[in-house]
Amino acid sequence: MNITKISFSILTLLLLCFFPAVLKAQLKNEPVWKITSNKPEVKVGDVIEVSLTSVIEKDWYMYSNDMDPNLGPIAAEFTWKKDASYALVGKTKPIGSHKHFEEVWPGTVSTMKGTAKFIQKIKILKVNPKVEVDIYFQECSEVTGMCMPPFEQKYELKGLKVLAALDATTTENNNVAISVDTNKLSIKVATSNVIDTSKTKIQQVPAPKEEEGFFSFLIIAFLGGLIAVITPCVFPMLPMTVSFFTKKSTTRAQGITRAFTFGLSIVGIYASLGLVFAFFGLGPDFGNWLSTHWVPNILFFIIFLVFAASFLGMFEITLPHAFVNKIDSKSSMGNFMGIFFMAFTLALVSFSCTGPVVGSLLIEAVGGKFLKPLLGMASFGFGLALPFTLFAVFPSWLQNLPKSGGWLNSVKVVLGFVEIAFAFKFLSTADVVYHWGILDREIYLTIWIVIAFLLGMYLLGKLKFSHDSDMPFIGVPRFGLAIISFCFGLYMVPGLFGAPLKALSGLLPPMSTQDFILGNNTVHSNNSQTDSSKTTRKHADFLELPHGLTGYFDYKEALAAS
Repeated sequence: MNITKISFSILTLLLLCFFPAVLKAQLKNEPVWKITSNKPEVKVGDVIEVSLTSVIEKDWYMYSNDMDPNLGPIAAEFTWKKDASYALVGKTKPIGSHKHFEEVWPGTVSTMKGTAKFIQKIKILKVNPKVEVDIYFQECSEVTGMCMPPFEQKYELKGLKVLAALDATTTENNNVAISVDTNKLSIKVATSNVIDTSKTKIQQVPAPKEEEGFFSFLIIAFLGGLIAVITPCVFPMLPMTVSFFTKKSTTRAQGITRAFTFGLSIVGIYASLGLVFAFFGLGPDFGNWLSTHWVPNILFFIIFLVFAASFLGMFEITLPHAFVNKIDSKSSMGNFMGIFFMAFTLALVSFSCTGPVVGSLLIEAVGGKFLKPLLGMASFGFGLALPFTLFAVFPSWLQNLPKSGGWLNSVKVVLGFVEIAFAFKFLSTADVVYHWGILDREIYLTIWIVIAFLLGMYLLGKLKFSHDSDMPFIGVPRFGLAIISFCFGLYMVPGLFGAPLKALSGLLPPMSTQDFILGNNTVHSNNSQTDSSKTTRKHADFLELPHGLTGYFDYKEALAAS
């Protein structure tokens, strides 16, 4: 496989999974519930207690279900799917909830901290009972005062060991019982996390750890470095740099040593940049503020649009020429210092292409732990340095490199489209948290669909920017990317009519912002008020309250009602 195919393969990966970590929620992990029975073995007709428990992160709390649901906060709600194999006994009761008065609503609310636990009594009517429950709940931060968009998760209790007597015509005179056991009690969540128990021993599969997200971030940073190599600012420097090492080295061993020194210098330079930002990483609380407050999200939205404009050719983001020339003049120094300044010069000269990628990664890294920006930038530097080092060690590979041309600018333009798409995710985050209502789900999807189709048209040569060269024909890799882009756009179209689009659930605004869902008789809106006073209250014809709250927009009217 030549370098062109490798380059476009990397671009495909970027288009589909670039910056998933940027889009994570404020919580370190999405809440996960565990369902257990108080009896490992039951008979038909027995009443069991099913426990639903979820660990709540530090400095967060959940509203319980033993409070007035019309008060305002989103109380936990458990909807058990009806089935002939079991029957509910009473209501789902909270364990350890705390009631207190909150002036913000005002009224008495019930909250849970540390661990949320609820008990539901169930009478078993048949073997192999099919017990399913939908859990609708919300968690809020004690630090920022902000609440996460409500979670809606489905759980299923399978394989409960149930004993039932055989039919008399089958057993005749034998005193026999059938043991129905699938060996496992499992819960399946919408996020594909599975919690298993084996008979009486409960073994919980841990929730996705923060280390997993950290590892994926390092992979994305590494891929970002590889993609930076095939940009117009870096790719033409490959043969020039490799030729320098091969011609200036008296032996092959010396050339290899210099090549590795050059590569390690690039890694060290970008790691040093990450180290600087690591000192500004104030931990998870700062990360929560970055991911929820409107100021950083709007700022990041603008920054990403600036990066996109640069990639599309509107202008170039460059460093001062005097500074670049001063560093370049030191690259003629002997031994390792000269090689280090060569690497430094490469980093500075290529900034117009690598800057937006590096900036995007740093935006994600700031607010994480100390190692995240440090190792993230080191991974980016490793991806950027790897081709230079390999081609210097194996200079004959240069013969297989494609010539510089218009395809290099196409790489930048594709990155520009990706930057535009993810810019709107930051705007959407601020919109959801502060209930502005300017970027509802269908508007957000429309923007992404248009971007996907415009990208496909660009890859087919139907769109052209100022720095693009004439394209007499379409290559197979480029044609394949165009197909992927069009398919991605078509995949999102049903979402305009209420399709869940589970593959993008972490990237889209919540379904509650959808104005229209095909097949429903009602139109969804950010305000679900149904009280008869809505038409008589002042300004209610054009003003709405979030979360379906019923309220007033005139002080005197609200005071009279209170």
